[in-house]
Amino acid sequence: LLVSFLAGTRAAVPVEAAGSCEALASLTLPGATITLAEAVPGGGFTQSGAGTQSAARNLPAFCRVAATLRPSRDSEIKMEVWMPASNWNGKFQAVGNGAFNGTISYPAMMTALARGYATSSTDTGHTGAGASFALGHPEKVIDFGWRAVHETAVASKKIIAGYYDGGPRLSYWN
Repeated sequence: LLVSFLAGTRAAVPVEAAGSCEALASLTLPGATITLAEAVPGGGFTQSGAGTQSAARNLPAFCRVAATLRPSRDSEIKMEVWMPASNWNGKFQAVGNGAFNGTISYPAMMTALARGYATSSTDTGHTGAGASFALGHPEKVIDFGWRAVHETAVASKKIIAGYYDGGPRLSYWN
């Protein structure tokens, strides 16, 4: 009994990528279009904004995949998933963006990636910080309310499995 307990609690061995990042551009996902699949060298990510430049210098090499999800005719959900090129901890952490903030949450993704997680974020189907996107667009309200986060998680797990030859052993929402 003690042996099986110890075997179940030991740290996971870091996982290495099984394939090329660029090959993910041809991955077929229902209702989704991959718009970018690129290998980013360690410290090579650039995104303007407060605090992102210094944080980006400390990032490990990773595979960056961007996609547009269209679960309805009025949906246009942008998302990104980042996966460590080496030493993946076997876990997935999706990150939120708060309130009506329609942006990919790069700072939160940087934190998760630096800790060894595969990570994703979504703009929840709109851009900007207001709710004007919702007027006359009931499907976009559904996207914002729950569907964008769900669809991003589903697509992210498929992309992660395609990159590492297996999905995450644990998944988190932050």
